[in-house]
Amino acid sequence: MKNKGTSLLFSIIIVFSILGGVVFSVSQKISREMSDSAIQNLSESLDLIECTIEAILKNEAEFQKLIAQETANEENPEEYIRSYEKNQTMVKISLIMSGKTEGVSNTGEVFSEGELEFSAGGLEDGVQVSQSYLNYMGAWAYSMKCPVIKDGREIAALYIEYIYDSLDKSLPDGFYNKKAMLYIMDAQTERFVLKPKGMGKRSAGHLNLADFYRANDIQEQGLRTEVEKCLETGKNMLFYHNIRDVKALNYMWSVNGGKIFLIGYVPLEAIQQEGRTVNQNVLVVVSVMLIAFLLCCILYYFNQREQNKSRKEREAEREIHNRQLAEALQAAQIANNSKTMFLSNMSHDIRTPMNAVLGFTTLLAQEAENPAKVREYTKKIMASGQHLLSLINDILDVSKIESGKVVLTYEKFTLNALVLSVDTIIQPMAKAKKQNFYVEVIGVKHEYLLGDEMRMNQILINLLSNAVKYTPEGGNIWFRILGIKQRSSQYERIRIEVQDDGYGMTPEYLETIFDAFTRAENSTTNKVQGTGLGMAITKNIVELMGGTIEVYSEVGKGSLFRVELEFRIPEDQADVQFWKQNGIGRILAVSGEEQICGNIRMLMRDVGVLTDIASDMEEAMQQIRHSSGAEKSYDIILIDWNMPGISALQAAEQVREVLSDEIFILFLTAHDGNEIGEMHLADNTGILAKPFFVSAFREKILEMQTASKEEAGAENGSSLEGMHFLAAEDNEINAEILEELLDMEGADCEIVENGQLAVERFERSAEGEFDAILMDVQMPVMNGHDATKEIRALKRSDATKIPIIAMTANAFAEDEKAALDAGMNAHVAKPLDIDLLKKVIKQYTK
Repeated sequence: MKNKGTSLLFSIIIVFSILGGVVFSVSQKISREMSDSAIQNLSESLDLIECTIEAILKNEAEFQKLIAQETANEENPEEYIRSYEKNQTMVKISLIMSGKTEGVSNTGEVFSEGELEFSAGGLEDGVQVSQSYLNYMGAWAYSMKCPVIKDGREIAALYIEYIYDSLDKSLPDGFYNKKAMLYIMDAQTERFVLKPKGMGKRSAGHLNLADFYRANDIQEQGLRTEVEKCLETGKNMLFYHNIRDVKALNYMWSVNGGKIFLIGYVPLEAIQQEGRTVNQNVLVVVSVMLIAFLLCCILYYFNQREQNKSRKEREAEREIHNRQLAEALQAAQIANNSKTMFLSNMSHDIRTPMNAVLGFTTLLAQEAENPAKVREYTKKIMASGQHLLSLINDILDVSKIESGKVVLTYEKFTLNALVLSVDTIIQPMAKAKKQNFYVEVIGVKHEYLLGDEMRMNQILINLLSNAVKYTPEGGNIWFRILGIKQRSSQYERIRIEVQDDGYGMTPEYLETIFDAFTRAENSTTNKVQGTGLGMAITKNIVELMGGTIEVYSEVGKGSLFRVELEFRIPEDQADVQFWKQNGIGRILAVSGEEQICGNIRMLMRDVGVLTDIASDMEEAMQQIRHSSGAEKSYDIILIDWNMPGISALQAAEQVREVLSDEIFILFLTAHDGNEIGEMHLADNTGILAKPFFVSAFREKILEMQTASKEEAGAENGSSLEGMHFLAAEDNEINAEILEELLDMEGADCEIVENGQLAVERFERSAEGEFDAILMDVQMPVMNGHDATKEIRALKRSDATKIPIIAMTANAFAEDEKAALDAGMNAHVAKPLDIDLLKKVIKQYTK
């Protein structure tokens, strides 16, 4: 047996040696073939780039011919060119009428051909191409020139300027893992006019061919002679040369008949990378096979031993399996007991309100003729039904959370909206018990956050409603949102505190407060209805969000719940553009509370607005008088309603004596605005609720601006009297609403059910029959975008001029862009705002 094993071992060694030699020979052959293939791939890649550039030039030439044809059809070609809008590739379009040396341009300047050189640029599809040059923006560019033919004669010459940077979007983002270098060179001037993205480390436009040779030490006279011949003949060239002590394959590749060249190099290491990778993979496969073979041999020798070992392991596994079955049986028994306890608790909690519903229903049947009793019993039935519904909802919520079916929805929300929605619910509850409800937001740097706003509402309402329930009449409740130190600049950490001076809880109950179906039991709190599930749900949601919740309480002194959460900060946090567009660059905040002023200054800093602060009106007036003579005065004044020693209205009058009546003055008040009530405020004066939020501040400014514009609009008038519209709308209810709204404005409309019918009806209409087309987007047969394109393509003079306004429930920015790209003039979202619709119609109709 030993001799057989030795012979087998020698046989294995011989087989391995032969196999290794074969693998080495094959790997060398693969390296050579892969290198040749890589060079071929480089040629094909350069051919592809060449074809791409030539195709772009050809498309530009065809497009210029089309514009020339459109220009010839215009009654006033020069006016048509002036109004032509430029795009990302077409920088400037110009026209010189026949017999003239100067012409017009869509940039508004006088244009002359003398600045361009077409003698060396060549032709592209019959269109002359100029020599490359630096345009007025400092970008490398070229121009195309083609005649404008009308009735068989040339009436003008059309020039369009393109920049080489526009080619970059159509070229590959590097090749050979971005290790290759590529420039585009103008053959006439030997200047590099473009370095496509992902190609090399130096900037194009600062190098020419001589700089490239000098930087890369390509100085051999014979090689330079070959390069010059290549430039003269417009042929392609590949040659090996060391670039910065690294062997590389250099290339000069002709494009557009040698008018421009692709210049660059690829390190041989990058070219041979694929071959090395294949060899490595072959070696890995062979090694794995050999190791597998060797393992099989070893397993052969130890087969009997392993069989015995496996038999013992199977016996041990059976013992473990039996033990696991016993543990599972015990867990099932515990779960069954928990289920029994849960059903017992649920039965009691459901029967209590159900007993009230059935009992009062019986009394209601007996007292049906007594209106007072009917109202009383109905109110109690309603209250019991609401309590029963709340219990069922809590049970379902706990079930979903514990089964893992709750999925958080991460969406953008504002702390302002969150605080406002919670305040709307809790404030009336607190008022009903004559309690004081205080809201504070301090130190939060970002009010726009990403998270599950609905679940946040649920957490806050659970905590605050409990505070209201377990606080006696006349008590106090504090709701605070505090910014705490960030762990990352991409996340905002906040602490939520809900504090009351109510009944409080015992230390024993605090240990089980977050368990399901637990409630504080004493003679006072037993009168408060509840399911005992609220705190369990709250804790589960907080932990699902990755946060923590803590509670501190003392009997007779109240309770404090503290939640810490972390939210991602959206990238588009600061709306700087809004403040610039509205000319708001400097504001003044006046308040005796230092925290309020500091919070305003911190939040406004992110939107680029300078905030000065004053602790009283004397200091504020000094700053206002000082700024009124400066170059930049205050744009908005914020005044705390509760100023010491002076009323807010008196403070506003002092401000008006120095600043213009057009400057907005906003009073900072408590969140419900009860401090002001029905008091009349002067023009350009408003109320801003505490705590301060940038989004609420922005909405208030828009609201006051809109009110001013509506007053001006009411004076100027915006009636649609006598106008006639064509409307495409497939929904009968929406169509009826549109007809009624237009009829109220003295206008009428003809409604069709889809885009195809809209195209056909417009095609049959007389010119000027319709003042505008109101186009829905999502319709059967043909949608609004396709219908608009077909209308714009009709061969009638008003097809491109009639206003087409999109009316759709798709109100995102990308939907508006799609409508404008389809040829529509404007986009109005549903549900329709008649004032906005009137404004848009007036803007685009005579």
